[in-house]
Order: sequence, then C-alpha cells, then structure tokens
Amino acid sequence: MQPVLPVTLARGPVRLVPLSLEHEAGLAAAAADGALWNLRVTSVPEPGATRAYIEAALRGHAEGHRLAFAVLDAASGEVIGSSSYHDIVPAVERLEIGYTWYAGSRQRSAVNTTAKLLLMSHAFDALGAQLVGWRTDNYNFASQRAIERLGARRDGVLRHHALRRDGTVRDTVMYSLAAGEWPEVRAHLEHQLARPR
Repeated sequence: MQPVLPVTLARGPVRLVPLSLEHEAGLAAAAADGALWNLRVTSVPEPGATRAYIEAALRGHAEGHRLAFAVLDAASGEVIGSSSYHDIVPAVERLEIGYTWYAGSRQRSAVNTTAKLLLMSHAFDALGAQLVGWRTDNYNFASQRAIERLGARRDGVLRHHALRRDGTVRDTVMYSLAAGEWPEVRAHLEHQLARPR
C-alpha cells in the first residue's frame, strides 16, 4: 500500500481537504448545526473543544495512523463536516474510514455518499488498500444503515470495546469492504449518485 499522505479529493458537491487549525471556526459552526455533540454515539467536538479535536487528529497523522479531512461545500467553501482515514496498517494494506460527521442540514443528502466514494476510490485505486473498514457504536443505528448502504459487509461486534464521551463503554460494530468487492460497490454508488433525487 502506498503511504497515506495529505491529498485533496473533490467531486460534485463536496471537496475534502486535509484538516488543519484554519478549519477551527468552520468545524465549530458545522457541529453547532444540529448541536451534534449532544449525540452520545458520535465523536463530534463540543463547543470550545474544536481546537483540541483538530490537534488530536494532527497528532494521529504525525504518528502515522490517521489522516483527517475537512469536508467542504464545493461551491461556497463552507466547512460542513469531517471524515478520516484511521487505523492505517500498511503492513496488511488496510485502513478504516471513520470519525465522520456532517452538519445537521447536510445529513440525508448526497454529501455522505459522495465523500465516501471519494475516500474509497482513493484508498483502493490510488493507495492500493486491500481492505477498507468502518466501525460504529452498537446504538448508532443511523451510522450502521449508512455504512450498509455503502456496500460494506458487517463483520461482527467487539463487545465492551471503547469508551463513549459520557464514560459508558460501548460495543463496536465492525464492517469492511475488500478490494475484490470494490468494482461492484463503486458501480452501485455511481448509480446511486446518478439517480434523480
């Protein structure tokens, strides 16, 4: 697998750019669109915590296991959310896509499908990943449905796996997509985006 280096990805309504401190105000505004930090099953930064959120992502990149993106509205340049490559394991040509969230007003639109198509295309076609994974809280049913709509396969559940922001311990639902499955999934996502809304 090629090294996971900062890159800009763009298509249709979205542009993904490497997350940096210059996105702090925009990211805080996107999180405030729906007060998303109130959802106990997400990792959206709370008011006043956006800078620390970005700094943690940048540390992950410096340590070689994460590359975070700001998701921008392609037309206006407005920050509308964030997503990341994480748990990058070059030795087995695997990475995961996660830490994904969007402003409330951008949910249930073409944004997520487009952003994930960009991230999966780059992972499989440019980086040479053999497997892309996702993980989500066992109570984040909206996230599970969104991952399944992408064509990922449910691998199973890791019980008592990770802390939530409220201090409770979650079970984690794991999904993956193998390189051999990617051409059919790509065709399906292209079809979804081409359909009239």
